[in-house]
Amino acid sequence: MSELRKRGVLVALICTEPFLKLGKAQAKAFGIADLPLVLIPHPLGGITIDQVQGRAEHALPEIARLIKEHAK
Repeated sequence: MSELRKRGVLVALICTEPFLKLGKAQAKAFGIADLPLVLIPHPLGGITIDQVQGRAEHALPEIARLIKEHAK
């Protein structure tokens, strides 16, 4: 992911709140501290497919915003 980001490819990390601090630390460690982090409700594991779809729908507006911003 970091190599793609460094080459100008739009990448983002989708994570839940408990993993936000870890996501930021890993992004910084890999030299991409400005990596966009898209938060979804926790948990992701052990939930129904409908709940997973809900998490994806929750992330869509932010992902769409990132794509639009990158396209400028």
